[in-house]
Amino acid sequence: MKYIYHILLIAVILVSCSGNKKNSVERALKSENIETIRKKRGELVNSQQALNDQIKLLDKKIKTLDTTKNVPLITTFKANPTVFKHVLELQGNVTTKNLLTITPEYNGILTNVYVKDGQNVTKGQILAKIDDGGLSQQLAQFKIQAELAKTTFERQRRLWDQKIGSEIQFLQAQSTYESQKEAVNQMNQQISKTTVRAPFTGTIDDVITEQGSVVAAGQTQLMRIVNLDDMYIETEVPERYVSNVVKGKSVSVDLPVLGKTINAKVRQTSDFINPANRTFKAEIEVPNKDKTIKPNLTARLKINDYTNENALLIPQNVISENAEGEQYVYIIIDKNSNGIGTAKRMIIETGRTQGDIIEVLKGLKDGAEIIKEGARSVRDDQSVEVINYEDTKVNEK
Repeated sequence: MKYIYHILLIAVILVSCSGNKKNSVERALKSENIETIRKKRGELVNSQQALNDQIKLLDKKIKTLDTTKNVPLITTFKANPTVFKHVLELQGNVTTKNLLTITPEYNGILTNVYVKDGQNVTKGQILAKIDDGGLSQQLAQFKIQAELAKTTFERQRRLWDQKIGSEIQFLQAQSTYESQKEAVNQMNQQISKTTVRAPFTGTIDDVITEQGSVVAAGQTQLMRIVNLDDMYIETEVPERYVSNVVKGKSVSVDLPVLGKTINAKVRQTSDFINPANRTFKAEIEVPNKDKTIKPNLTARLKINDYTNENALLIPQNVISENAEGEQYVYIIIDKNSNGIGTAKRMIIETGRTQGDIIEVLKGLKDGAEIIKEGARSVRDDQSVEVINYEDTKVNEK
């Protein structure tokens, strides 16, 4: 206390001297005597130097007595439990199993095309016809022969039932009839290949080959058909997520070209790990009622592969690491009403990261007050002053 009294006394004296010097300066100026004025100026210069020396002594004593001057100023936040939904960000392509380029099953001339671009068709509907090259005439002959064989067989059977004729005649008639029936069936199958039908209900996206062209079985592209109802996104997932990315996981689908985001789920995952890139395939079903989603669109995926209902999340930039490789943060303990507390180093174990936040698994209690700004400049057990305290959760990104 005596130091404070001395400081106050010196301050009063300085103020008093300042008043007296002001009056003396006014008198010197009024004298209009240059020697008097120069003398007064010299006195003031000497007084100013003395004052500066005294001010330095005062500052030195204040620095010694003021224990709060060297206390670091920091900001803090509270680590409150929150729901943490970690997402795996991937890229995929929109596709559909109902997208097919139709090729013919028979060689010949494309005599008729019954559909046009953009036309809706149903499964089994006739799309085009290929000239059968005389198969219809052969089928007519086979049918006549089959009818004759049938008549012969029925007569031979009646005779055999009456015990007339030999068994070998009966069996030969039966064999001939069965053979003719099979020939008719095979010819019908051949002729059916000359008719091109829709494999599923959808839309004719493009008629590729014009009527009158010669087509080759399995090679010539006739038309493309697509159904936009059953759309899905296919993506490749790194193998380390094989136990986390499973059927039913939530997915946020972003379609940049369309400017829309869709909430979906994983509908299927592959059981095969590709040895070339160590990934497995996942399918995400996407609704497409307005038919705006097209095959081969690029999609950005955020798959929720991990959820913690009571996670402690902190910014990554408040974490430091010691020489042993341990991660630590500083918390505040014993804080008084003036915001003065003690910094305490806490060794922590961390989990998953998302953006600039990280999950703390061990080392922190719920509600711990963690140093944010100034964390790099404090020491363990050092007194600090909290100038801004955020009693809020660290937001999940």
